[in-house]
Amino acid sequence: MPRFTPLLLLLLLATRAFAVGDWTLLKYEGRDYVPLSNVGAFYYLGPLQQSGNNLILRTANRSLRGQIGSSEFYINNLKFILSYPVADVSGQPSISRMDLTKLLEPVLRPSRISHSAPVEAILLDPGHGGHDSGALSLFGSEKNYALDVALRARELLRAAGFRVFMTRSSDRFVPLEERAAMASRLPNALFISIHFNASGNDATGVETFTLAPRGVPSMANDGPALSDFAPCAGNVRDAENIALACAAHATLVCNSAMFDRGIKRARFVVLRESATPGVLIEGGFLSNPNDARRIATAAYRQQMAISILQAVQNYRNAVGPRQGLPVASNSAPARNSTGPTVITPSTATQ
Repeated sequence: MPRFTPLLLLLLLATRAFAVGDWTLLKYEGRDYVPLSNVGAFYYLGPLQQSGNNLILRTANRSLRGQIGSSEFYINNLKFILSYPVADVSGQPSISRMDLTKLLEPVLRPSRISHSAPVEAILLDPGHGGHDSGALSLFGSEKNYALDVALRARELLRAAGFRVFMTRSSDRFVPLEERAAMASRLPNALFISIHFNASGNDATGVETFTLAPRGVPSMANDGPALSDFAPCAGNVRDAENIALACAAHATLVCNSAMFDRGIKRARFVVLRESATPGVLIEGGFLSNPNDARRIATAAYRQQMAISILQAVQNYRNAVGPRQGLPVASNSAPARNSTGPTVITPSTATQ
């Protein structure tokens, strides 16, 4: 697993925009793609380096890397799962325009996300509860671990000056739609849903989910579906959602030293029905004996709470209210402004 350094984990880097002609759009499988060489020139990442199917764009402080035919993509060694695989289009390694505008642009330049509200309140959502225990291990249940992390994070966030709300503060069941409705009612807020995973004994690590953009297949499904094109309340926050996911996942991976399973897209009810920027974090696998032992310790759950605090602070610092900057959209990023920033490690609260 790549090692993270303070320079590589949530760093705010100035990236100049410049005028170099239009974006090159290539058609592949009915979608628009942009050559990675074009991406490298735009974001001042230098020339594209290719060895077989392996691709990298990098400077001394930043890097993008991936493989032709793969959806796994790394920004400063943090793993993202693209909506569509990197493709060789007419001999040019390329990324989909959807991934450029809905992932790369808001992650690399969060300061250009317009209309973002100041972060004043946090809604913590401990998954499951009551009759719904969630995943189970020999040491305990997901519902109890998630609640414990949320209670610990509440204290840290309150001490840092945030107003903190919880979808549940005891062992009770709350319908998913009600959790999303609570988030939508809170102004100037972020929504963070806390969970733990279960699968085979070999599955391990942490992962983070954010809402899939409209038209993008949900990773919770086997393939494209008509529901992928249905409008969701949460899609109005696509740019904030992925920026928050980046901040949350970076701190979670860095602090836990667990295997990085990546930032993924899905249409979970709590994400799609909430008009508040939101993220769902999975803090490890209760079905894996090693993960389960770590999750059962108070020290690990406290570290998760600290990661949530750091993620909120890093997101707030990177995505503050800006005036006069265009919102990230499904258009190619504009070049006619300066002062963008990237979410990565040196600004992580230690």
